[in-house]
Amino acid sequence: MTLDVSDPAVRLGLQAADHALPLYFAGLLAVMLLAGGGWLLLRRVVHPHQPGRPMPPMQLVLRLGLGALGIVAAATAFAELADEMGDGEGLGRFDEAVAGRLAQTLAPAVLRVFATITHLGDVIMLTLVSLAAIGWLLWQRRWRMALAFGLVTGGGGMLNRVLKSVFERVRPPHEHGVGVVADGYSFPSGHSAGSAVVYGMLAWLLLRSTPRHWHAPIVAVAAALVFTIGVSRVMLQVHWASDVAAGLASGTAWLLTCVLIIDWLRRPRGT
Repeated sequence: MTLDVSDPAVRLGLQAADHALPLYFAGLLAVMLLAGGGWLLLRRVVHPHQPGRPMPPMQLVLRLGLGALGIVAAATAFAELADEMGDGEGLGRFDEAVAGRLAQTLAPAVLRVFATITHLGDVIMLTLVSLAAIGWLLWQRRWRMALAFGLVTGGGGMLNRVLKSVFERVRPPHEHGVGVVADGYSFPSGHSAGSAVVYGMLAWLLLRSTPRHWHAPIVAVAAALVFTIGVSRVMLQVHWASDVAAGLASGTAWLLTCVLIIDWLRRPRGT
């Protein structure tokens, strides 16, 4: 693969790949701070109401408005990525530069670490996490929440399959020999989307079952886990960088949509 280093998109991709680990750690810190801090800010803007009582109209409007804004932002990001991912587009050239340089420079030890992390986003792992959460909900006799958890996570997986079949993007070469091989279409990343949905739902479930002082750390850890799984797919060159960004966007949009619907259905009558 010959890259035109005079192309700004290619230069940016090469620089990103050359500083992949520092960028990952900086991104990880930023994601945790934004997720945890954002949750604390959200709790101040949308004050919690007492369980079993109707939510005040203004709180309901704020919550729905912020949720809708998040859905629109994530869906817009996905649409923009889908529009710019072609080989002739700048994003496509950026993707090629990142994957090509990582294949040349990333140390085997780093690849092995990310190869271990990436399995947290495997279909079988996400299925086991979902089944464990559903089993716990059933044991708690929370029948509707168990059903909702299964529908949201299962629906997210089906959505990703549909999107892959629509775009039919070929994966980057990944011949590093660390034992992680991926087949099928590339866009959007199923590991990224699935992790956002499953671990996001798990975090949302924990938020409803734990004291408030644990909420920000739970959100921050969940965001860090999803971010790291997504980055692992780029590091291992089984996905283009835009695949991962699109997977995070589509998974987040689906998660927020479902959470808003569930909250709406669970509202006490009279709101």
